[in-house]
Amino acid sequence: MREKVRPMTGRRTLHAQLLYFWALLRRFKLTFVMLFVLVIGGGTIMWGIYRHLGQTITWTRSIFCAYFLLFAQPTMEIPDYPPLEVLFTIIPPLGIITVAEGLVRFAFLFFAKERNDKEWFAVLASTLKDHVIVCGAGRVGFRIFEQFNKLQVPIVMIERREDAPFVSTIRAAGVPVLIEDVRSSRALEQANIKSARAIVCATDDDLANLNIALDARRVSPRIRVVMRLFDDDLVAKTKEAFHVEAFSTSALAAPALAAAALDPDIKNSLEVGGRLLVVAELSVDAVLAQTSVGQLRDEASTLVIHVRRADGSVIFDPQGAVRLGRGDNVTVQATLDAYRSLRSRMERAA
Repeated sequence: MREKVRPMTGRRTLHAQLLYFWALLRRFKLTFVMLFVLVIGGGTIMWGIYRHLGQTITWTRSIFCAYFLLFAQPTMEIPDYPPLEVLFTIIPPLGIITVAEGLVRFAFLFFAKERNDKEWFAVLASTLKDHVIVCGAGRVGFRIFEQFNKLQVPIVMIERREDAPFVSTIRAAGVPVLIEDVRSSRALEQANIKSARAIVCATDDDLANLNIALDARRVSPRIRVVMRLFDDDLVAKTKEAFHVEAFSTSALAAPALAAAALDPDIKNSLEVGGRLLVVAELSVDAVLAQTSVGQLRDEASTLVIHVRRADGSVIFDPQGAVRLGRGDNVTVQATLDAYRSLRSRMERAA
């Protein structure tokens, strides 16, 4: 059963809002510089011209006058002097254009998040540090998102299609989803790749995944790259040539499918050092009753990782002294041979 995706908490939402607001302010550096030049620069020039004409005016008053000129509201009479006439003429249109353009752009970006606009997600992604970029929001990408969501690892998703099935669900959890072609350099820049710790290339196109990996390494040479590949032959070659973590989906699925076919109690499997490890669920019977977790580990080479008691209580990673009771359900990890040996003992006792 799929675990429900956790939405952003109130604290995380507030934090994201503050980061977004700060990121917006940084986007308006040019607007602030222009306003500074018009008010401080224009006011200082005005003050100098008035002094040149022999008229007494304080610097602060000239700044005050330049500020109101931004809105075409002069606070002093314009003397019959061409340089001042030019100054009083050019400040109002430049000021109105700068302020109006800045306000409109700021309002659009600030309220864009209410419409799930891509600008909101791009700015939100730019506020993240030490995050993971996941390319591809298909079924595999969504499973990766679910795992990171459980671990509360900040991520940015990149997906080519706005109407992809899982985009709305991922966004509902507060995760930025950028709608871009993952092979474009713009997509990686918007995902703030220079501050990311890793990138996962999980599209259904091997060539696209290779392109993404190469672009990521070019922009951020130290980033950790993990790739999903369909072609088994490419996996070893890619690992060796590009020093990335590459996985074949068929190779990952094969041990689990094979082990499940052997025993329905086997829930997962993986290969370590050329040996197949299995994760299985067992009901504690007469053979295992009153056996401690430590005994099972030492005598049967079986590690107990989860115990569900008959009364419904749960113990994760139980200590070695914990004893199993009849009616308990345990999740164990062992090599396939050790698991088979344990099952044989249980079946003979039955």
